Amino acid sequence: MSFQPVVFCDFDGTITAVETFAGMLKALAPEVAARVMPELYARRMTLRDGVREMLEALPSDRYAEVIGYADNKPVREGFLEFVAFLQEREIPFVIVSGGVRAMVERVVNRLEVKGQPLRNLVTEIVGVRVETDGEFLRVPPQAFEGETELVAKVRVMEKYSGREWVAIGDSVTDINMAIAANRVFARDRLLDYLETEGKSCIPWNNFFDIRDRFSQ
Repeated sequence: MSFQPVVFCDFDGTITAVETFAGMLKALAPEVAARVMPELYARRMTLRDGVREMLEALPSDRYAEVIGYADNKPVREGFLEFVAFLQEREIPFVIVSGGVRAMVERVVNRLEVKGQPLRNLVTEIVGVRVETDGEFLRVPPQAFEGETELVAKVRVMEKYSGREWVAIGDSVTDINMAIAANRVFARDRLLDYLETEGKSCIPWNNFFDIRDRFSQ
């Protein structure tokens, strides 16, 4: 008997067609981002340390700009149709982001799928929670924080045991999730990381590609 799937999907550069979280950091904390991001992509610094350092360089009085940065950023082609496809088949859809959860929610809350709010079709949204009561943003201990990640995506996946884990991602925050998954759809940097790790994956360009593979 085959296991029923559950889909775990990254947000920045995966659901969105352009950088949102990374783009926001480059725009609002350019010096720190320029120093830290190359270290993250080269895997010389942990996501736990690097993302926390970049977020805590942001003044709290710019928080509205942080979460509003993605307001006009497009989602990737086929995304809404893919979510509708999953809903029709009662397949859970979990958004797991290494970025700020409120930014993800802001984008999700502005979208609809066949007249329904997208939020109603998303099983769960997991991302980084920040506090704004000081001069700069503070990143407190996170519910799914791991040794090397602020959001240990595999810990989120473990809540859905007994199912086929399907991962969709594009970059360094998705490596561990992809390695743990039964089936992986990878694009951009994640393709290279997984080749290095020896993990097989399915390349994709848009969510129609993924939907078509699900339909086979």
